[in-house]
Amino acid sequence: MNVEKIFESFPLLSSTNLQFKKIEESHLEELFAIYDNDKVFEYCGIIPKHNIQTVQKMIGHFERDFTKRSRVKWGIFFKAQPNTLVGIIEAMDFNHKVNMVTIGYYLAEDYWHKGIATEAVQTISKFLFEEADINRIQAEVMPMNDASKKVLLKSGFIKEGLVRQASFWSGKGIIDLEIYSILQEDYNN
Repeated sequence: MNVEKIFESFPLLSSTNLQFKKIEESHLEELFAIYDNDKVFEYCGIIPKHNIQTVQKMIGHFERDFTKRSRVKWGIFFKAQPNTLVGIIEAMDFNHKVNMVTIGYYLAEDYWHKGIATEAVQTISKFLFEEADINRIQAEVMPMNDASKKVLLKSGFIKEGLVRQASFWSGKGIIDLEIYSILQEDYNN
């Protein structure tokens, strides 16, 4: 794992249609629209935030987590509209012993079912494998979250199984999770 590639300076990434960059104060309105929508977090361990000041403080938390080298939270933007935040994808829970990272992602409701999440997962996976030399990327998905499962399968991830009553997610309590992963060797084949 080459953490310097991840944390030396904020990694700016791009794909065919998207840009991935730091979330700034100027994105507050779009960020609040994401966090204020209960539907966005129906299958996430994140509690929606209905106070814009709370969401504004979170931008500083994103920076703090990056500085502490614990999490990278990219804003997802269209190249054609580079100042409009449409979603977030993050890499977290870096496990150096087994060279593994967990990813998570969510989009503003207006941008669902447009292939954005799939393009985002594939772009972040490419960066983590090719630049950061990660061996395993995994995602934890609530069993009812069919849309997220499709994104992961389209991106080359494999369903490993169901972990029953193994996690506590804010706002959800104790939940079952399906684990999906992709290994460096899967990616290279």
